[in-house]
Amino acid sequence: MATSDTPLVAMRGIVKRFGALVANDHVDLELHAGEIHALLGENGAGKSTLVKILDGLLQPDAGEIVWQGRPVALAGPQAAAALGIGMVFQHFSLFENLTVAENIAVSLPDAGGPRALSARIVEVGRSYGLDLDPDRPVWSLSAGERQRIEIVRALLREPKLLILDEPTSVLTPQEADALFVTLERLAASGCALLYISHKLDEVKRLCSRATVMRGGKVVAGCDPRRETVARLASLMVGADVKRIRPAAAHPVGAVRLELNNLSLPSADLHGVDLGRIVMSVQGGEILGIAGVAGNGQSELFAALSGERPAPRAEDVLIDGVPVGREPIEARRLRNAAFVPEERLGHAAAPRLSLSENVVLSRHATGGIVRRGMVRMREAKRIAADVIRVFDVRKGSEDPAAGTLSGGNLQKFVVGREILREPGVLVVDQPTWGVDAGAAATIRQALIDLSARGSAVVVISQDLDELFEIADRIAVLHAGRLSAARSARTTTREEIGVLMAGGHADAA
Repeated sequence: MATSDTPLVAMRGIVKRFGALVANDHVDLELHAGEIHALLGENGAGKSTLVKILDGLLQPDAGEIVWQGRPVALAGPQAAAALGIGMVFQHFSLFENLTVAENIAVSLPDAGGPRALSARIVEVGRSYGLDLDPDRPVWSLSAGERQRIEIVRALLREPKLLILDEPTSVLTPQEADALFVTLERLAASGCALLYISHKLDEVKRLCSRATVMRGGKVVAGCDPRRETVARLASLMVGADVKRIRPAAAHPVGAVRLELNNLSLPSADLHGVDLGRIVMSVQGGEILGIAGVAGNGQSELFAALSGERPAPRAEDVLIDGVPVGREPIEARRLRNAAFVPEERLGHAAAPRLSLSENVVLSRHATGGIVRRGMVRMREAKRIAADVIRVFDVRKGSEDPAAGTLSGGNLQKFVVGREILREPGVLVVDQPTWGVDAGAAATIRQALIDLSARGSAVVVISQDLDELFEIADRIAVLHAGRLSAARSARTTTREEIGVLMAGGHADAA
């Protein structure tokens, strides 16, 4: 659909400060009905602050918002929703103990009775390839399924403007393709879409205009369809993004992490049982584990980390020692480290400072606790090292973890474990929702750690990531793990067929 000459919404001279930090510095942005407009920038560029202002979650310190030709004051999300502004956040805002339908009903007071709402959820989900069971409790859902709730909840409002913050970060390629069809259909019907993503191939496919932010300011505007991915990435970070360096030739050592016919029933009714999983990872290699969300990734991570004990000690071995019945702290003492998928709440406590978060995961291994006393000076030193080595951008010396942007917090939680120099590292979705520069930093650090002799397991839904860094790739489907294949000789099509539950020879 052709866009109109009059903007649906215009943000003019927007300024937002947090203490000494200027998150938005006189930002201008216009969106037209019927267009898909990309908002690009590295983590911490000010994108999230800007869209929170547009959604009424934050109030600007200066500037104005003009909606359909008239200035408006958005006192809160309800005021934005009343105009027709919808938002799909990168981080989920869901109540764990409520069902899908109950979570949606909380934000849709005029949704009708439970039966009518459930029917609408099913209808919208099927229409847009975002199937959901309205009666499932949120705590039982995978990250990909939770993302679907956020998208369906926004679509049920029939918005005039839909803001999407990293909407495909936990979707499979097939789910993402279905979402793109949905977004193009929405734009054709006259809905404006503001699309935030670090996946620049998506931006080139979907968006007709892009606004690029850096350091809180708008630094460029372009038609992303006419730019290369490399050019878009350099506009975002202000320099050429470093290419991933393959590991130098190095010996592959003995097996350091092994699963020996691990079978583990799920801890919840709607989870995935792990069945007879066999896996071995040698020092000096990266094993990538691909799979569609909800096929046992969280259960596998819990078994590897010790959050869920295995039935038998010999089900899990670290450096040849049976550890299947040992908890996570005992495995850390055996020089293993773990980075879970959810960075807020699982990998880091949002209200605690970065140094306090160091204490949580490294109190037994980092020389932080002596004679029962916590040495906060040492914790702050370790946090400062992580911040420096992994270029973590922050607003104060030792901020609360929850104040960091998603990509900067991800760099911190990954870097916190890598700087331990663990012999075994298991990381789940290492670059979920991070920009190209941060993703390159994390991926390079994983490659370099492996080259120094560590056994690294990367659980990821991003096939491009796995083919870029992994030596071998296995697929987890319905709680079963395929045999690992060489990343150099297998194809994406073969891995994709396995992810769908088929046989690789069918490719």
